[in-house]
Amino acid sequence: MGIWNQRYETMPREELQQVQLERLQAIVNRAYENVAFYKRVFDQAGISPEDIRSLDDLARLPFTTRENLRDGYPYDAFAVPLRDVVRIHPSAGTTGAPTVCGYTVNDIHNWSELAARVLSAGGVGKEDVVQVFFGYGMFSAGFGFQQGAERIGASVIPASADDPESRITVMRDFKITALVGTPAYALSVADQIEEAGLDAGTLPLRVGLFGGEPWSEKLRERIEERLKIRAVDYYGLSEMSSPGVSWECDHKCGLHIAEDYFIAEVIDPKTGQAVDEGAQGELVLTSLMKEALPLLRYRTGDLTSLDSAQCLCGRTLARMSRVNSRTDDMFIVQGISIFPAQIEAILTEMDGSTPQYRLVIERHGASDELEIQIEVSERVFTDTATKLDQMKDRVVNRVRSSLGILPRVKWVEPRTLENLTGKGRRSIIDNRE
Repeated sequence: MGIWNQRYETMPREELQQVQLERLQAIVNRAYENVAFYKRVFDQAGISPEDIRSLDDLARLPFTTRENLRDGYPYDAFAVPLRDVVRIHPSAGTTGAPTVCGYTVNDIHNWSELAARVLSAGGVGKEDVVQVFFGYGMFSAGFGFQQGAERIGASVIPASADDPESRITVMRDFKITALVGTPAYALSVADQIEEAGLDAGTLPLRVGLFGGEPWSEKLRERIEERLKIRAVDYYGLSEMSSPGVSWECDHKCGLHIAEDYFIAEVIDPKTGQAVDEGAQGELVLTSLMKEALPLLRYRTGDLTSLDSAQCLCGRTLARMSRVNSRTDDMFIVQGISIFPAQIEAILTEMDGSTPQYRLVIERHGASDELEIQIEVSERVFTDTATKLDQMKDRVVNRVRSSLGILPRVKWVEPRTLENLTGKGRRSIIDNRE
């Protein structure tokens, strides 16, 4: 699909790396001079901004963590006076308490540029009508997509997610061509279209941009089949830009990183050392253009890998693999390490299930037990008890064969587990302590 910024998205890598170095040196100086945390950790490590003479020198800098940002609550991490901050977004985050993210006028301008790249790569142009399903609150993605769509010249309807009936009416009457939201919400929309007696194929919908939570290729296939659209992924986080860090192109072979705005590293989460290209590790990002909240070597907690080979789409930007798990969402039951994404991959194989689920861990005596509470659609929930039991057995058997643990499975009525308007968080309740 479209390349929004030909200059930077297709720039020769040698030239791109020179741009990165110049911007890195500038932001390191800005962080050192204006953020007490960075001055302190630089001095403790015996490093000065003048020591950054090449991109390789980035590895000499200490990491920044979410805890460091929390320690600076609310404004100590800002590198500009509060009078220059025009917007504040506490991060929604997938785990832990919120962090405070600030934006200057230039930050908003750059964020709009990045969101425009995401939308353009997804196939959105000035002729489209975009319906944004993210809530317009502390969570920043809705604002980012609206700014990006307006930058492109598309029409935007900030539909949010409050009223299912009016949502479908808007989609039909205003001839929506592009949807933006979480993949879980996409399936919820598909349910509502079917419940309204509509055929998704008769709607003008063409494309959906979905993110904010892990999702599998199997789930992509289900969304595309049920909504009759092309579904693409994007990646962002509030501390950097959400959306805007990376995005899929038409080839769906990884997410292109906006390397003129960010330097991406992948490290071993245990040792902190860089891993080889193509190996999975924790994504570390350095912002190159943010004024209010410059972040150096920020540990995202997301697991991915990098590929610097040029894509068939013509972009020279490195790509990251889709994020399906984090360093901090693993849990252990009966000695087995499990990521929620592994459970989700099994659930999406079921016809009629949605990605909304809750994991409850109990301890009975010396034995740990895992209960999977699964939210199902209206049409499945009204099936016969025999059919529901058969579906339950399928889940139990798949989890046992794939993960080596025998869970309990409990059906939950539609739309009772979690609000789908923000980042989709898979609730884990551990009652063992």
